[in-house]
Amino acid sequence: MRAPVLLLIAHGSRDPRHAATVHALVERVRSLRPGLRVETGFLDFNVPSVGGVLESLAAQDVREVVALPLLLTRAFHAKADIPAVLREAPARLRIRQADVLGPSPLLLSALERRLYEAGLTPADKSSTGVVLASAGSSDPEAIAVIADIAREWWRTGWCAVRPAFASASLPRTEDAVRGLRALGCERVAVAPYVLAPGFLPDRIARGAAGADVLADVLGPAPEVARVLLERYDAACRPALAALGA
Repeated sequence: MRAPVLLLIAHGSRDPRHAATVHALVERVRSLRPGLRVETGFLDFNVPSVGGVLESLAAQDVREVVALPLLLTRAFHAKADIPAVLREAPARLRIRQADVLGPSPLLLSALERRLYEAGLTPADKSSTGVVLASAGSSDPEAIAVIADIAREWWRTGWCAVRPAFASASLPRTEDAVRGLRALGCERVAVAPYVLAPGFLPDRIARGAAGADVLADVLGPAPEVARVLLERYDAACRPALAALGA
């Protein structure tokens, strides 16, 4: 049996850096799993659209697809937008929607990678406060997940870790930076918990003006690619188990 096609579903953006980063991540996934067919579809702004990719796959006689949202939390897009698009897919396609990427220990490793690339070292952890800056959401579940990640990350040895949001929720990045200064952290770093550049990541960067260190977005970090493959494998597992039975 051929392995299901992996369809990565990205939000899309008018900012060309967004699509470029998504495509770089796709190439990283392909390098880790040679032979796996990986396609990309966008919900908005960019092409190809998710619906267009699904139509094309059906025309090529593909039968099995794992649709994987390039999202870090289960918010509106994962719960509503993406399922709605997948329901409109050609009937001949069997589609399984994989889980979103976060939370995952691998993503914490990717966040630390980006901070070290920005100039910090493991020896700086105990004296550095970190702002975990996400895009933000009006979904209480998504907000609670970010708070949980901040607490888990703090337990790995950072002076403090505070969540912040670029939209929809508070505090903003600049407020969290000031809070860590007031707490007495020797230095303050901002770690964007976002996958690709764009409007909201740029807002995070502006809010980090008072910090000592601003890390890059997660982008095509190898840890992110590994999470994608973990989610893909987990979505494939029930079908493989049924074949074994």
